[in-house]
Amino acid sequence: MIDVAELSGPYVKRALLQERVDGRVRCLTCERRCELTDGATGWCRTRVNRGGVLYSLIYGSLSSVSANPIEKKPFFHFYPGSRALTAGSWSCNFGCPWCQNWHISKAEPPGRGPVISPEEFIQETLLRGCQGTSISFNEPTLSLEWSLEVFRLARARGLYNTFVTNGYMTETALTLLVEAGLDALNVDLKGDAAVLQRWSKDVEVERIWSRCRQARKLGLHLEITTLVIPGVNEGEEVLREIAKRLATELGRETPWHLSGYCPAYRFDAPPTSTADLERAWEIGHSAGLAHVYLGNVPGHPLENTYCPGCGELLLERLGFSVVRHRIVEDRCASCRQTIAGVGWR
Repeated sequence: MIDVAELSGPYVKRALLQERVDGRVRCLTCERRCELTDGATGWCRTRVNRGGVLYSLIYGSLSSVSANPIEKKPFFHFYPGSRALTAGSWSCNFGCPWCQNWHISKAEPPGRGPVISPEEFIQETLLRGCQGTSISFNEPTLSLEWSLEVFRLARARGLYNTFVTNGYMTETALTLLVEAGLDALNVDLKGDAAVLQRWSKDVEVERIWSRCRQARKLGLHLEITTLVIPGVNEGEEVLREIAKRLATELGRETPWHLSGYCPAYRFDAPPTSTADLERAWEIGHSAGLAHVYLGNVPGHPLENTYCPGCGELLLERLGFSVVRHRIVEDRCASCRQTIAGVGWR
């Protein structure tokens, strides 16, 4: 076995999920399940085969660290008004040409940022007065080994843990994350099978739906985000399929965030119109979803939370701030209907 020191850098760590297959090493972190010959890197470029052993090249290598409102993730039904210290690393396992964070998701690992240990990250979380952690910005699944250690330390200190992800991790990876202390997922669901196959570069959408169902079975809080992109997934058929499956497979109280896109990276379609977002909201509402939200439209009334029973305005938001809160002990203050979520005060 090659000594890890030969790979140089504190960001190098033996990958947790791997297996030998006919002289290659198969990565079991994400659903691409890349098989690597000696010296090769996987699709995401964050794993390398050295001497028949797979190593991560981004352990603790962070592109950014910031204390964010939990609403920014977005999580609207999970500890509203709290803040999470958020970390991002480098690269991605999708190939979307419109990526809003392309400067880090398309960067060659290990990147140019600092290397921060899990212990240092938790110390910083407490120092900044945050109530939890979030692994986000780029695809957090690629930081599996680091995230597991962060989550264990965070849970021991009474902090919550969240992932903002494309949902393309393996079943084993998600199980390990939950066992380590993951509390909530926001999954970026980009479209139907054809959209994911074409635009995200051979991604199988059913694997994402499988992870979402697994998250439900494991007791995770789950919210779904769809970036509505002209010419890609704004069609009625695509949105109706997502809405129907959310209601039937994940539950009608699963929050669905419909976010507006802006041109970025290699995609120059015009920005999503508010009218298109409102039409998408109607599709979700018609499918029976109790909590559908518009994103990237600050001040719009459809970024608020309303009681699905009596229609009362329960959480009024302005951007990422909660300016009104009328949920008491998980219930509507007016009609006492239970409101799905975690951490209502």
